[in-house]
Amino acid sequence: MPDFQSGVHFLQIPGPTNVPERVLRAIDRATIDHRGPGFAAMALAIQEQLRPVFATAQPVVVYAASGTGAWEAALVNTLSPGDRVLMVETGQFAALWCKLAGRLGLDVELIPGDWRHGVDPDAIAERLSADTAHAIKAVAVVHNETSTGVTSNVAGVRAAIDRAGHPALFFVDTVSSLASIDYRHDEWGVDVTVGGSQKGLMLPPGLAFNAISEKALAASRTARLPRAYWAWDDMLAANRDGFFPYTPATNLLYGLREALAMLHEEGLTNVFARHARLGEATRRAVRGWDLEILALDPREYSNTSTAILVPDGVDADALRATILERFNLSLGTGLGKVKGKVFRIGHLGSLNELMLAGALCGVQMGLDVAGIPHGDGVSPALAYLASPSGVLAAV
Repeated sequence: MPDFQSGVHFLQIPGPTNVPERVLRAIDRATIDHRGPGFAAMALAIQEQLRPVFATAQPVVVYAASGTGAWEAALVNTLSPGDRVLMVETGQFAALWCKLAGRLGLDVELIPGDWRHGVDPDAIAERLSADTAHAIKAVAVVHNETSTGVTSNVAGVRAAIDRAGHPALFFVDTVSSLASIDYRHDEWGVDVTVGGSQKGLMLPPGLAFNAISEKALAASRTARLPRAYWAWDDMLAANRDGFFPYTPATNLLYGLREALAMLHEEGLTNVFARHARLGEATRRAVRGWDLEILALDPREYSNTSTAILVPDGVDADALRATILERFNLSLGTGLGKVKGKVFRIGHLGSLNELMLAGALCGVQMGLDVAGIPHGDGVSPALAYLASPSGVLAAV
C-alpha cells in the first residue's frame, strides 16, 4: 500500500466498527475525578440509558475489558468447579467461549455444528430432557456469530429450556448483535447477557457488559469459581451510588454516554430496521456477484455481518489484501475452520447507505482486479436501497 492515500479508509470489518465523530469528540475530554459527584451523575445516567439497549429492567455491569472478559464474568459469577455447561458450536466465537469455559475448570458439553447454521432449539430441548439429574447447570449460546454471519433464535432456545422443564441458567453472547439486532434480555428469560463496546455501540474496544437476572444474582451467592476483578457483588454495591470498585475507563464512559444518546435519538426500532436494510442490500450484492453466502438458512441471516465463500482455488485472504492495497478497504478475514475460504463484510454500527455502497463497489472492483469471475452485485444492492421496499421492508 502507498505511504499516502487520499480520502478515507473504509473499515468494513464486523468490528471494531467506525467510531462516529460525536463519540470521538466525547472521548476527547479531560478525565475527571472518578470519586466525585460529576462522575457519579454520569455513571447513573449511563445505567438508565443502557438498560433499554438490553431490553432489561435489571442491572447491567460495565467492565473495562473486551467481550472475552464479559464471557468469563458470566461464568465465574454463577458456576462452581466441575459444573457442566451445554454449548453449541456455531462458529469461531462459540468455540472460543467453549475453550475459555474449559480452562476455568468447567465440564463443557458441546453440541457440534457445521458453522453454516445457528443453534437448533430442538437439540437443546432433547439434551436437557435427557438430563433428568439436572447435571447441566447452564446453557450458553452466541446470538450472532460474527465469524459466520449467522443469527440464532434466542427466544426459541428459551422456549426449548422451558419445554424441557430444566433449571439451567441461560447465557447469551450479544457482542455483535447488541444495539444492532432486536434483542430482549428480560422477555426472553436470559440470565446473563454478554456484550462489548466495539460493534453496535460504536465505541473503541475496551468496555464489556453483563446484564444480570435475579436468578443469576441468586446463583452468584453460592458459586465457587474464583473471582476478584469480575465479582458482581463489589461492582453492584459501588454502582448503586454511581461509582466503581476500581478505576474505571472514564473516557470510554464519556463515549458510551454519547453513543447511547445517539441510539436513543435514532430510536432502537429504527436502528434495527437500518441494520436489516443494509444487511439485505449486502446479501443482494453477494447473489449478484454469483458468490455464495456462508449462512444457509435465510431465517438466520445476520444483519450485522455477511460471510461470503470464495470459489474453489481462490484464497480469500489474498483477495482481501488486493482490495486493501488498491482501494483502501478493510474486509473481515475468515476465522478458524473457514480461514482462507471466506471474507466478511461488516454492516453495523455507524453506517449508512452511501458508506455501504462504497464498500460494495470496492469489493466488486477487487473481484475484477483479482480476476475472479462475477456478475454485477452493486446494481441490485443499490436498486434495493433506492426503492421503497429498501426503506420499509424491515420496519
